[in-house]
Amino acid sequence: MAVLVIAEHDNHQLKADTLKAVAAASQLPGEIHVLVAGADCANAVKAATQLAGVNKVLVAEHSVYQHQLAENVAELIAANATGYSHILAAASAFGKDLLPRAAALLDVAMVSDIIEIVDDATFVRPIYAGSALATVKSLDEIKVVSIRSSAFDTVGQDGSATTEAVSQVFEPLSEFVSKTEIASERPELSSANVVVSGGRALGSAENFALIEQLADKLGGAVGASRAAVDAGYVANDLQVGQTGKIVAPSLYIAVGISGAIQHLAGMKDSKVIVAINKDPQAPIFQVADYGLEADLFEALPSLIEMI
Repeated sequence: MAVLVIAEHDNHQLKADTLKAVAAASQLPGEIHVLVAGADCANAVKAATQLAGVNKVLVAEHSVYQHQLAENVAELIAANATGYSHILAAASAFGKDLLPRAAALLDVAMVSDIIEIVDDATFVRPIYAGSALATVKSLDEIKVVSIRSSAFDTVGQDGSATTEAVSQVFEPLSEFVSKTEIASERPELSSANVVVSGGRALGSAENFALIEQLADKLGGAVGASRAAVDAGYVANDLQVGQTGKIVAPSLYIAVGISGAIQHLAGMKDSKVIVAINKDPQAPIFQVADYGLEADLFEALPSLIEMI
């Protein structure tokens, strides 16, 4: 039996989450195969063959898979599930949309958002906004599992896997209309080594420029609390937390963020946490390695200047 990893890509490059999913797959017994479904995706296929530990790359190249719509890709997964003990993908927006559909088609239980692999049937996943960990065991013959990317390392890219064409074509039930992307030279939030996040205390979208300046000085990504997103200071793709993105950078700086449990669930696994808040009772100080009780409008300009 082998492990099948579903590649997340843009037809040219693999997303960082795919490298984390392969790293998780390497902890399971059996060969590792990667499914790349797309159109004109030769570059993504080549990148998949170079992932360390991957033995085979299944290539489903057809125009119907160009946008990796969940409905038809799930059918593709189900049609090729024979011989696999596990089907893995990251618990990203892509994985959360795709894997439950594949699990339903296979009539198996979905094991979501795992942070640890105990053995080939037992996994650890956070519950209650990360305040508790549950150990779950799957009795299904095929385990469909999504992994929390921040909990796993990135694999190397020195492999030499073979490729195999997959010929099935499944028409999607939905139609791709459009995609809007915000171009940025900053690293991707979910995989950045440094993240600087701002909260509602910034007061406006204009003041959020302070967060951006500090992030740029540190070569990091910009994040935000849900309160800041709901207030319209930044786009919702920058939200860190239980209902946003889960991050675990080497350095996380929380500015003007009180530290509600929903936000902590998205960043508490960061290696070093720095909090800047003028409220000494803010819950964020309970998880911070370094805390600065100060007005952010005085502290941030000084910090930026010093760096």
